[in-house]
Amino acid sequence: MKLGLINSAWLGSPVGTAEGIRKTKEIGFDTIDILADPLEIDVRERRLIRLGAREAGLPVVSVCCVALGLIDFNASVRNFHLFRCRRHLDLVYELEGRNLLLVLGEYLWQQEVIRPGDQWRWAVEGVRRLGDYAARLNLEIVMELEPFRLSLINSVETMRRFLDEVDHPAVRANIDISHLALVGEPPEAIRTLAGRIGHVHLSDCDGKVHGDLPPGRGVVDFPPYLEALREAGFDGAVSIELEYSPEPEKIVAWVEEAYQAANSLLRRLGLRTS
Repeated sequence: MKLGLINSAWLGSPVGTAEGIRKTKEIGFDTIDILADPLEIDVRERRLIRLGAREAGLPVVSVCCVALGLIDFNASVRNFHLFRCRRHLDLVYELEGRNLLLVLGEYLWQQEVIRPGDQWRWAVEGVRRLGDYAARLNLEIVMELEPFRLSLINSVETMRRFLDEVDHPAVRANIDISHLALVGEPPEAIRTLAGRIGHVHLSDCDGKVHGDLPPGRGVVDFPPYLEALREAGFDGAVSIELEYSPEPEKIVAWVEEAYQAANSLLRRLGLRTS
């Protein structure tokens, strides 16, 4: 497995885009994921990311996209988010990445006003259309399981059901280990997604609330989950997800701590040998 970092780790800190890419490589990461909205950044920032990653020898694996509006009850909003997701896929292609990490939203109004089945159907239909677009670019979409009560995909069972109903070879699962721990999914649940896992996120938490902490700062028991990933046949990139450092001025030490802990963990299990 390769060890990567989502560049959102540097957001809100003194480390800018170009320096963040260089630091990611210097610390020792194999790959990088990009959180950037193509409708917000200009052509100079896009070029900075593309050339910076290339010069650092740091392949881009994934571009992250939170598209809550894909399940909005207004068709005009859903259509806009389809457009926006396609622009994200264009950015993945431009950066020579592999997949779009897609986060869907939550059921509206406690499932009391809009029928949950309608929101589910809008998500399935929209992601299937995005799968067609991704396939034309030889890319994949990986769906994230969110550990919140009203999230559309908030368990391995709902992930399997969603992938079954979308029924598109370009649409696969992202496994976020801390999210699985937060919703009480055991490691063996991963095996039920064998052959359908496109990407992995790794971070820690306190077992109660979403945290994105460096491994070792929380309570997640990583080895059984990583072993289950190996048994499921996954051998891609495992990306550390860190956000909202409590001490932005010490962000480099925060990222280094996460790298050292994850690297030690993967090597101890024989999952990272290069």
